[in-house]
Amino acid sequence: MFKNYLKIAWRSLRKRKGFAAMNTLGLALGFGTAVLVFLFVNHHLQFDTFHHNSDRIYRFVTEEHHGTVYYSASVPPGFANAFKEDYDYAEKLAKIADWNDIISIEETNLKIKVDEGIAFAEPDFFEIFNFPLVDGSNDIDISNPNTAVVTESMARKLFGSQNPINKTFVLGNKETITVTGILKDLPRTSLIQRDIFISFETFKKYHDFLGSESWGGISSGFQCFGLLRPDQDIAQIEEVLSGYVTKFLPEAKNVHHYKLQSLADIHFNSKYGGGVDVKVLWIFSLIGFFILIVASINFINISTAQSVTRSKEVGVRKVLGGFKWQLFGQFMTETFMITCFALVLGILLSIASLPYFNTLFDLQLSSSDLLQWPFLAFGLLILGGITLLAGSYPGILLARITPILALKRKLNQKDSGGYLTRKVLVTTQFAISILLIIGAIVISKQIKFAINSDLGFDKSAVVMVRMPEKLESIKLKSIKERIASFSGVEKITACFASPGAAVNRWGTNLRYNINPEDEEFSIQAKIADKDYLSTFDLQLLAGRNFYEKDSVDEVLVNETFAKRIGASSLDELLGKPLTLAGGYIKANIVGVIADFHDGDFHENINPIFIAPEPGNYSELAIKINMPHAKESLQHIENEWTTLFPNHIFDYDFLDDRVAELYETEQRFLSLIKVFSGMAIFIGSLGIYGLILFFVVQKTKEIGIRKVLGSSVLGILWLITQDFLKLILIAGIIASPLAWYFMGNWLENFAYRTEISWWVYGMANGSLLLITLFTVSYQALKAARANPVKSLRTE
Repeated sequence: MFKNYLKIAWRSLRKRKGFAAMNTLGLALGFGTAVLVFLFVNHHLQFDTFHHNSDRIYRFVTEEHHGTVYYSASVPPGFANAFKEDYDYAEKLAKIADWNDIISIEETNLKIKVDEGIAFAEPDFFEIFNFPLVDGSNDIDISNPNTAVVTESMARKLFGSQNPINKTFVLGNKETITVTGILKDLPRTSLIQRDIFISFETFKKYHDFLGSESWGGISSGFQCFGLLRPDQDIAQIEEVLSGYVTKFLPEAKNVHHYKLQSLADIHFNSKYGGGVDVKVLWIFSLIGFFILIVASINFINISTAQSVTRSKEVGVRKVLGGFKWQLFGQFMTETFMITCFALVLGILLSIASLPYFNTLFDLQLSSSDLLQWPFLAFGLLILGGITLLAGSYPGILLARITPILALKRKLNQKDSGGYLTRKVLVTTQFAISILLIIGAIVISKQIKFAINSDLGFDKSAVVMVRMPEKLESIKLKSIKERIASFSGVEKITACFASPGAAVNRWGTNLRYNINPEDEEFSIQAKIADKDYLSTFDLQLLAGRNFYEKDSVDEVLVNETFAKRIGASSLDELLGKPLTLAGGYIKANIVGVIADFHDGDFHENINPIFIAPEPGNYSELAIKINMPHAKESLQHIENEWTTLFPNHIFDYDFLDDRVAELYETEQRFLSLIKVFSGMAIFIGSLGIYGLILFFVVQKTKEIGIRKVLGSSVLGILWLITQDFLKLILIAGIIASPLAWYFMGNWLENFAYRTEISWWVYGMANGSLLLITLFTVSYQALKAARANPVKSLRTE
């Protein structure tokens, strides 16, 4: 019987090729979107699930409470050894520090810059995490100084086809490192993405503070992981850790709080810089689901509309003894065939879209991921689910048609039972499209607001060049003079970090003026020379700039600092002593600058101080003349190569750095735009199919109206008015929902745009125009048709 169903279904689909094609294409686009969303979500859900004992792996983190809570995925360097000595909660504990530097191979004269690919790790790191060697063992030895293990891909990059064991490389023109093992390439779904792991003992030669046992600060590139013993009480451990703050940081006992973060939480916790917020996965899943629903609605609409023209077929089948369940099975078979075609086409479309999708979200998804059992289960689920969802209602509708009425005449839309249902479904399609359009407009508006707003500093035409080593004041002055000698270079400054780079935030104690006690304080430290203000066009509101010195005894502060201190005027701050970090910095305030944004618009402007400290400058910021940008960059590179022949010239532009602050939002916007267009296109297919059937059903009425003198505009209004009403209803439903959801999204920003009235008007208006464009051709064709031919059809 099923074979007969397939034959009849194929014959029926061939007979209605146009509508079968529209149904297939609409479902295929929905399936393709669902496949991409599934691959994206499944990829992130697989993160760090491959480690043995992953449920017992935790990262030690820090919370700083300053009214606002700041989260750092790090602890002081002295934490790990203190915890191991004082407590027995963990089987293994290990520190790891990220690094980037130049790798040199002396025998081949190879020199490469490795960004975010190097880590200094303690030996127990490989007892906690499951990163085996190429031979499958975990016999990894980096206990001795100047030893390292590298991944297979990095070994090929450094040594070609040679055996890399016992080969050496030079790190940062300083230490010679010996390779003791080759790791399998780390999985794409690993939190740790490094290619070179060097013994932590070596780190002490590269970073005095992080390689020490100090409790004086934390760094985002320094982390501590532990493999806890089974059945530990996390709350109890965190309670115990509160004693460390009192013991080692008494001045910050109410500020710093050490916590444990499970491995399963790390990738999804945006507070600690996780890979993706779990909310994003929910949003992706919902959007994919909405697109699938729109595609299903599209199918249901066209299928129920076709019931009007298939009534005689149903009547004949019933007269000849066909049962309802047989008719239902026949139409479900047709639906199943279309769904199968659509699923195959959707998978092909998703595979074709993977390169763009991977580029957009910085992923490495491949078509081989479609062969894993989670996707196969997902494919069967949506195949069965959509067949039931999209086929049941049309099948039931057609199977219950009365044979006498069906044989007497064609049924109209209301007789077919789907008239009201189709209105509800079309309205749902329109509402989803309006929601997505408003979302795209609001996200775009916020990004433009952030990028185009006055940030309080000049980010244009500023080249940021990384310095390879700490330089003495005399040598640094000489370098600046040589680079500034070219006419295309306007200004130059040496600094630790530019404006807009929210790094070096101190949660510390502060003593201002003659206050007898320290105050808990969070402040952003900017280490820079005296040319910092002029290079970035920072406005001095009171006092003067500091003088260039090798020690910190003069500082500048910003307006927010003045407000936080409670100063009645900016001049009141001038000449007042300021002590930070228990006396690490003792200086006088000599000037107050205007506020500038030192991070993205998610956060409020922090108190900031700027002070000179030549030993800690890591970058040169060079303001160039853009009409001569190419010549200026060539001049800078030439001087750089002369001064540092063993280092690679590494630079970027400040405005690119600022734009990267909103990279997540930019990607999200691209996704919303694509999905909005997808929903509108799928909906337009459905509307086009509906208008064809609508015109057929209104043929007699249109002919009579034209004979009675109705105009083309009158006929056009007759055909389009229902769709316009549905768009109006959809707008009334979708606009408040969009206001709620996008308002919540904007709450993530301390500085945000407004959702203006025109946003709703543009979303509804654009959908209105698209709908009118979709129906206009068939509507005008029907309105201009010869009424004699229209009446003859009856």
